[in-house]
Amino acid sequence: MCSFLLCPKASSSTIIMLLLLLLFFIIPRHHHHLHVMSTPAIVPKHDNVTDRSSLLVFKSKISLDPHGVVFATWNDTLPFCRWQGVVCGGRRHPERVVSLLLTSRDLVGTIPPHLANLTFLRSIDLSSNNFHGPIPQELSRLSRLQYLDLSNNSLNGIIPSELGHCLGLHMINVSFNKIGGYIPSEFGSLPSLYSLDLKNNSITGQIPASLANASFLNYLSVTCNQLSGGIPPSLGELSALKVLGLSFNNLEGSIPYSLWNLSSLESLGFGMNQLHGSLPRDLGQALPHLTHLYAYYANLHGTIPISLSNASQLSMILLSNNNLNGRIPPNLGRLRHLRQLVLGDNQLEAREPIDWSFLTSLRNCTILEMLLMHQNNIGGLLPNSIANISSTLQMLSMGDNSIEGSIPPEIGNLVNLTEFIIHNNSLSGHIPASIGLLENLHLVDFTFNNFSGEIPSTVGNLSLLNEIYLDFNSFSGSIPASLGNCKSLEYLDFDQNKLTGIIPKQLFSISILSKGLSIAENQLTGMIPPEIENLINIEEIWLSGNKLSGKIPNSLGKCQVLEVLSLDRKFFEGSIPTSLSTLRGLQQVDLSQNNFSGKILTFLGDFPFLHYLNLSFNNFEGEVPRKGVFENKSEISVLGNDNLCGGDPVLHLPICAFSGPKKKHKSQKLAVIISVFSGFLGLFLLFLFVAYRRWICQRSRRRPIKNCTIKEQHISISYAELVKATNRFSEET
Repeated sequence: MCSFLLCPKASSSTIIMLLLLLLFFIIPRHHHHLHVMSTPAIVPKHDNVTDRSSLLVFKSKISLDPHGVVFATWNDTLPFCRWQGVVCGGRRHPERVVSLLLTSRDLVGTIPPHLANLTFLRSIDLSSNNFHGPIPQELSRLSRLQYLDLSNNSLNGIIPSELGHCLGLHMINVSFNKIGGYIPSEFGSLPSLYSLDLKNNSITGQIPASLANASFLNYLSVTCNQLSGGIPPSLGELSALKVLGLSFNNLEGSIPYSLWNLSSLESLGFGMNQLHGSLPRDLGQALPHLTHLYAYYANLHGTIPISLSNASQLSMILLSNNNLNGRIPPNLGRLRHLRQLVLGDNQLEAREPIDWSFLTSLRNCTILEMLLMHQNNIGGLLPNSIANISSTLQMLSMGDNSIEGSIPPEIGNLVNLTEFIIHNNSLSGHIPASIGLLENLHLVDFTFNNFSGEIPSTVGNLSLLNEIYLDFNSFSGSIPASLGNCKSLEYLDFDQNKLTGIIPKQLFSISILSKGLSIAENQLTGMIPPEIENLINIEEIWLSGNKLSGKIPNSLGKCQVLEVLSLDRKFFEGSIPTSLSTLRGLQQVDLSQNNFSGKILTFLGDFPFLHYLNLSFNNFEGEVPRKGVFENKSEISVLGNDNLCGGDPVLHLPICAFSGPKKKHKSQKLAVIISVFSGFLGLFLLFLFVAYRRWICQRSRRRPIKNCTIKEQHISISYAELVKATNRFSEET
């Protein structure tokens, strides 16, 4: 164009026309540029204001923001699309809020209804905070909403049924709140609903049968609520369902057979209800993808189906607390992914070696962590294969059965075992020294068996041991001093054995020993060492029924959280130490059948929680206190102490007759008072007599009296002579 304008051959009219044409294009474009500069790009001004103001209202409802997520960034220094937790749209809607993502920020506040003004919202995630108050029903106006996650808060009220109008919802998660009310039946009208998580609330009513209309539902959990009624059979129509959680409610009736048609199920839980039924024989074929089966406390009867092993992905089988009977399937070893097998509290049986074949097969479950089969009808000899289960095993519980035999030395192979529970069986023999190889043990419970021999010193290798129960067996020998190495030990119970020797001082070096030290009913000798003062956290001490002697050490007063002290049926002597007055948390004290003497100290009546005190059959003397535990006959016994008196009348003790030094002291004091009073009375009477004689002298004018004075009529006596004459004002004078 520029070259054309400079062309000398062009006519003047042509040049004028070209200039006008140029102005036509330049002026409008310049005007349009001014217009664009004066208005917001793409989005109208009022929409920006709406989203910003809605977010600011949300901010104003937050009372605590410990991490400064909202308070620090939600201000005018940044566009709201750059505020933390705020996500705006793409090219089509760059300044409209489409997601509000503030999970796990420890925010405290309420959810305002103004969020409904963020009309482009597709996702709301406020999970794992401390929001309280109701869920605003206005959220139902968010027609684009797809994901709503308000889990792990303190929300209350009800679930707004209006949310059923948000037809685009894929996920609703309000789990772990305080929500009540009913499950809205309108949720069955959500055609795209994929996940509905309502667990751990206080929701009542019944499970709506209409949920079966949400045909895309993949996840449904109402666990831990207060739902009642039956399980709707229509739930069996949810062919896409992978997770169904119904446990911990008040559901009743039979388990619908239609549930076993949900061939896509991976996790099924209906335990802790009032249901009843049985497991179908073809369970493994019907639910081939099952990984988790939670059916504890479900009143199940019948047997465990042998087809269960066909569900080859099973990781957790929880069937405890039912009425299942028969043998444990011998082919469970095919479940290579099995981690937890919980069969306790049933009527499962084992008598012959073949009945124990399941244990041998479990060797193939190389990641097994938990095997619980306590409280069944399992008997017979414990096979050595118990020691060949996967070394990943952490919990082994076979208590409350009728198992015989002994613990094989190879038990040391279970190096990851943390809990070893075989109480209340008929096991015998020695505890193998290889138990010391189980260095991860936290709990050992061998109570109520027939074990004998010495407790192996290798138990001192169990540095993580928290609790050990060997009571009600026939262990002999001494208590291993190596137990002092178990610095994590909180409770030790060796009651009812045949242990001898002294209590090793090393036990009293375990300052964390807090729950209890119980070694009663043995044949232990010696005294309670003063090192007992190191057990500053101990709550219970049971030493009764041994051959211990000596005095209660004063240092026991440093165990200031002690609640139970049982020292009965021994050879203790001496008085109750006054240092025990610091043990104000005592609840039970038994010092009966010893040789204690002295007075019953009154501070025992000041202990606010003491409700059992047995001092019977000792040599206590003097007056029994009257307050606190001494006021209730059912809480105290002082029988067999012949020199006690007084106390509450309900104890039927003789009235205290004051005698001895105390009475003599009072009598002497009273005698002095009477004598002094008598002396002053005598002087007063003497004064009256002299005054009377003087008055007589003044009246007798006819008889001249020369010296009518006290000297003429009485001998002068000093105070010292008076004291001497009256033998210090004794009663005899």
